[in-house]
Amino acid sequence: MQSRLLSGRMASAALTFVREGGTPVEPRPASTVILLRDSAAGPEVYLLRRQRTMAFAAGMTVFPGGRVDVGDASVADSWAGPAAEWFGERLGCSGDVAAAYVAAAVRETFEESGVLLAGPSAESVVADTSGDDWEADRVALEAGELRFADFLHRRGLVLRADLLGAWAHWITPEFEPRRYDTRFFVAALPAGQLTRDVTSESDQVAWMRPSDAVAAVDAGELLMLPPTYVCCRDLTSYDDVAAILSAAVEREIRPVLPTVRVDGDQAYLETT
Repeated sequence: MQSRLLSGRMASAALTFVREGGTPVEPRPASTVILLRDSAAGPEVYLLRRQRTMAFAAGMTVFPGGRVDVGDASVADSWAGPAAEWFGERLGCSGDVAAAYVAAAVRETFEESGVLLAGPSAESVVADTSGDDWEADRVALEAGELRFADFLHRRGLVLRADLLGAWAHWITPEFEPRRYDTRFFVAALPAGQLTRDVTSESDQVAWMRPSDAVAAVDAGELLMLPPTYVCCRDLTSYDDVAAILSAAVEREIRPVLPTVRVDGDQAYLETT
């Protein structure tokens, strides 16, 4: 059992929810990608700090990700890698639902970092997505003006599902007004591609070793929600990206729903 004292808005929301017997809203499906690269000092993760004006997780340091869109379910014709049913077994859902989670993971990573886990064939990956034409497509996707399946089809690309490994499953606590049922994936930064500070949802990006990110949170230098913190902490035991991707193949994925414990005027968020 891990317990964390809540403060500020989260503490107020949790206390009100418990005391008034609030009814939780239904969580929306979402995907997050832990983008990784090797460095001389060990693996690094790509992190973004969300704008303080955002409705959800304002000011928090997060991985690229977001909610599943309706159009994410229509990528079957542009799919390479393990079957959607295989991902369904790993994620604890149907193949169709899993395909939407995977598609959302790839789409959101492109929208928020400029990195695209797709290629002309099942054996290749796009080498460079920094041109103006790529940026125009990224902006259109982010604005909801372009469906991801249409984007892949027009560019003659297949989604490289094999580049993703299932890593974790977190559900937003019941007291939050915005809740997400989020699948976390790990993926290596493709050779030749570079991350870019492109999304309008963040005001700062950085590559950090997981251990440095954990230390920064512990020191009060960064703010993270429990899923991001725990994922970073779990990654500290690996020496390189290959070891992380290998571990993802058989990693046990179980849903984690943090609960609230109230002690007087204090609220604690607890996970098991």
